[in-house]
Formats: sequence, C-alpha cells, structure tokens
Amino acid sequence: MAKFRGAVVVDTERCKGCELCVEACPQDVLGMSPKVNSKGYHYSDMVAEENCIGCMACGYVCPDAVISVYKVTNA
Repeated sequence: MAKFRGAVVVDTERCKGCELCVEACPQDVLGMSPKVNSKGYHYSDMVAEENCIGCMACGYVCPDAVISVYKVTNA
C-alpha cells in the first residue's frame, strides 16, 4: 500500500494573512511567513512540511481559496 504525504501550496500574493489555516491545521504544518506580499500581508507558509498528511483542513477554511493541497506518494 502506498503512503502519502501532503503538500500545501499557497498563492502568496492573494493571501491576506487571516491565520485561519494555521489554526485549522491538526498537524501544526502551517505558520505565518516573516516575509510580506506586495500588499503588505504576512502570508501562510509550510513550517513543518514533513508533518503534512494532506487532510485539506487548511484549504477548507480559507475564505479566499488561495490554498491548494496535493497528496504526494512517498517512494
């Protein structure tokens, strides 16, 4: 049986830094980047990508739909 891990991709230019995804993540994968986008918002970023299980909780709660979650097969 193949094992999966998740990969979160955030559209950093559209993220407004509401932090809902950070709170929703059961594995504490996401955090806020110290960098800002062109609008001056700190955006969400993967801080512990090895913990991501691809549950999509972050994507479900994002009010601006700027998060895509992919499942990647571990070799």
